[in-house]
Amino acid sequence: MSTTTENLVGAYSPYTSQIDDTAKKAFKEAMEGLLGVQYTPVAVSQQLVAGLNYRFFCNAKPATQYPFNGAAIVSIYKPLNGEAHITGIQKIH
Repeated sequence: MSTTTENLVGAYSPYTSQIDDTAKKAFKEAMEGLLGVQYTPVAVSQQLVAGLNYRFFCNAKPATQYPFNGAAIVSIYKPLNGEAHITGIQKIH
């Protein structure tokens, strides 16, 4: 039996561009009301805990007069009961 990150308890899954409806809903819920930068998810990795941790690889576009395109990892936690919320945003250089 082989061991992969997919079956290790507490490990994040590999990133996938197939973002399911549950992940999309958590992303939208957590991003509600966030101003200044538009994040568009391209891929997601998830970790099962008491709820779900998500790491979304996103294209980022600031709301400025001369916006630059960038990338960021947006970390979101979706508890078993309650709303999803952002736990971190890491700009990728």
